[in-house]
Amino acid sequence: MCLAIPAEVTKLLSDEMAVVSIDGVSKEISVALIEDLAVGDYVIIHVGYALTKIDPEEARRTLELLRELSAEGQGAVP
Repeated sequence: MCLAIPAEVTKLLSDEMAVVSIDGVSKEISVALIEDLAVGDYVIIHVGYALTKIDPEEARRTLELLRELSAEGQGAVP
């Protein structure tokens, strides 16, 4: 199973690269597939590439759901 997650663009770099924040963790990714990107935009990322922009509210809801799933899995027994 593959998972693409929302991230906020925090810095635009040269060579179609950017720094994004995923729940406070920074990661450098390629933004070559997206036009008109600005700091503060949210993107869906997968394997180091931004695939598309996403509405900020939708990004927040998705991240909150992922946090809830993670918290529920904390007590799970393998």
